[in-house]
Amino acid sequence: MNANLILLGRVLLSIIFIVSGFGKLAGAAGFSGYLSSLGVPAPLVMAYVVGAFELLAGVAVLVGFQTRAVAIALAAFCIATGLLAHIDDQTALLKNIALAGGFLALAGAGAGALAVDKPKRESRYA
Repeated sequence: MNANLILLGRVLLSIIFIVSGFGKLAGAAGFSGYLSSLGVPAPLVMAYVVGAFELLAGVAVLVGFQTRAVAIALAAFCIATGLLAHIDDQTALLKNIALAGGFLALAGAGAGALAVDKPKRESRYA
């Protein structure tokens, strides 16, 4: 696979989570109100947990750190949030499903040659 295309895919997939995670952390009070309306317990705590997960997972995908595991976690997160929070919004639900597909493809392909895990991967298989 072309390392530049995989890198571009990682950048494009990660942007939404980095921006959203930062936004959720910066506006945790507002996001917790939305979570409360969904019946999520401890909505303020969950706002910080979700925001931190999105931000850190997005950065991990961006730099290529533990990409396969993080991509699988993000795929599951996208499906879960699609079904829990976006079930009545077809566009948002389909976006989450498409993102999950992209993350599963990334999990299958791996981070590519341009990733922080590359030296570790090479030494493991050498």
